[in-house]
Amino acid sequence: MTDALFAPVRIGALDLPNRIVMAPMTRDRAGEGDVPTADMVQYYRQRASAGLIVTEGTQPTPEGKGYWRTPGIHSQEQIDGWGRVADAVHAEGGRIAMQLMHCGRVVIPANRGFTADVIAPSAIACPDKVPGPDGVPMDCAVARAMTSADIRRVVGEYAQAARNARSAGIDAVELHCASGYLVNQFLNPASNVRDDQYGGTADNRARFAAEVLAAMADAIGGDRVGFRISPGNPYNGMDPRDPASTFVPLLRAVNGLGLAYAHVIDMGLTDLDTLQMVRDNWSGPIVANNMLKADSAAALIEAGRAEAVSFGRAFIANPDLPRRIREGAVIAKPDYALLYTGEQRGYIDYPKLNA
Repeated sequence: MTDALFAPVRIGALDLPNRIVMAPMTRDRAGEGDVPTADMVQYYRQRASAGLIVTEGTQPTPEGKGYWRTPGIHSQEQIDGWGRVADAVHAEGGRIAMQLMHCGRVVIPANRGFTADVIAPSAIACPDKVPGPDGVPMDCAVARAMTSADIRRVVGEYAQAARNARSAGIDAVELHCASGYLVNQFLNPASNVRDDQYGGTADNRARFAAEVLAAMADAIGGDRVGFRISPGNPYNGMDPRDPASTFVPLLRAVNGLGLAYAHVIDMGLTDLDTLQMVRDNWSGPIVANNMLKADSAAALIEAGRAEAVSFGRAFIANPDLPRRIREGAVIAKPDYALLYTGEQRGYIDYPKLNA
């Protein structure tokens, strides 16, 4: 019943040997200077049998960091570290995309280890708490509302981050437009109360995302740029109501850019068929995500509702997840206490099948 998952597919510039994508997951294992470590090299190497790996959220600029020990792609040391990751994945025959994540207002300054502005579309604090360096949830900082000059600068920083990723050997980049981070903050009326060309109407609120995606496409080619959305997700203070009015303008605005894929977190909304909304307004490939099992994922592909599917937590404890799905083997459960701590424990010590 899962044969559809193992048909090859072309997603943008990439030929995938199967349709099982590893979703981006924060793991908090970056080293000094937010540089990828040897353990991160091993972690991604172990999971290279995915049709495509999408990395954990990676900050395009120091201002983009909000969480403890997340990696960056704005210094030469970080680029070199990601180069070692890319080389390891390619040596195993894999493909890897980097998710670019700017946290915007979702920031605990203590998590950074350096001083940088906290910026967002409007000076409204995120209502959700974020774990600090000791794991204790803390209130987020109040952001400074971005000026027009800030917006132009950050758009350029995203484009440079895409170039940096490609110079490291990363095959593609994915813009994080979900989960209440900077791009989602521009899209959502709960966090964007601007009265300029980036606020007010849904078309205006979509402008920042469209400009970032256009800049990244111009920098490295649209067929190496994807984006991730989560319509109806209230995470980090987003207003989940009427997601179609927010995301349809975005989908239409970027549909002509020749982008590689839309990565869609389907929240299972009762009043909106999210995947159908995307299909109706976006002509490119869809990667579907959220709480999928092997059979339900295959059914989405067989029905033409998605070209590929992504799994997150299942890849944590199952580095060889595609093989386990193909053979109908038991899918191991991760140790959730070690998601963000433990260094090698709960990270690179999960065995492959029959190991």
